[in-house]
Amino acid sequence: MGHNERVEWVRYRRLADRPVEAMHAHFEQHSYHMHSHDTYSFGLTELGAQTFGCRGSRRTSAAGMVMAFNPDEPHDGHAETEHGFTYRIIHIGPSLVTDVLSDQAGRSAGMPLFTEPVLHDPVLARALDRLYNSLSDEASALAKDEALAETVAALVRRAAMSAPVPVVQPLANVRRARELLDAEYLSAVGAEDLATAAGCSRFALYRAFKATYGMSPSDYQRLLRLRAARRLIASGTAPAEAAVRSGFADQAHLTRWFRRYYGITPGTYQRA
Repeated sequence: MGHNERVEWVRYRRLADRPVEAMHAHFEQHSYHMHSHDTYSFGLTELGAQTFGCRGSRRTSAAGMVMAFNPDEPHDGHAETEHGFTYRIIHIGPSLVTDVLSDQAGRSAGMPLFTEPVLHDPVLARALDRLYNSLSDEASALAKDEALAETVAALVRRAAMSAPVPVVQPLANVRRARELLDAEYLSAVGAEDLATAAGCSRFALYRAFKATYGMSPSDYQRLLRLRAARRLIASGTAPAEAAVRSGFADQAHLTRWFRRYYGITPGTYQRA
């Protein structure tokens, strides 16, 4: 057994009746590929430090710090030191965030936007710790709901903008290329196909796409395939079948990229 296998570990759980997933992990050599989630993701670094790229710059989350990622916000990550880092991260579906906030008096319309990916806020750190602990099998459904409501409200109150932010629309040609990938991500879409849809050269499209969405077209296509695989596995599909149905060559190919994006294997995700 290699050094990396001895010291790195992951515990993952999914709630069956709510769009909530949580991971507790220790990584030393694992490096996340640039990716994003279709959820709000809130992390708490317990030990060590991790560095990640987000919004065009490098950030570091040390012990006690909170990370807040908006849906579809690209980021990567790796250990800052040889001793690695231990952290917890909770993924919450936007629909649940909307439900929690819908009856808050005086709140402006629109989804919250977390403006800083790393926060030093002991109050939020304690709230995330309570929320993670409430997601155990022993906790009642009522306790889970209360912890979710309390933590989401605290995060928005302390760390998010209270009003919707104007969305900067991507250039039409870049948007057309993304729409093609959204519709045909299971197909063998090539650079020429995207360039034709965008009405520009392959190289101009690559630069514009990466500048707009934070990842290359091929990374985005792979992300869509991984999300499809996650949905299939969560619904009970075996990883080998999910790999084929989501556009991967085989289960080994899916496993390799699944871990690089999410830190776990498809099998771990299925058993969560």
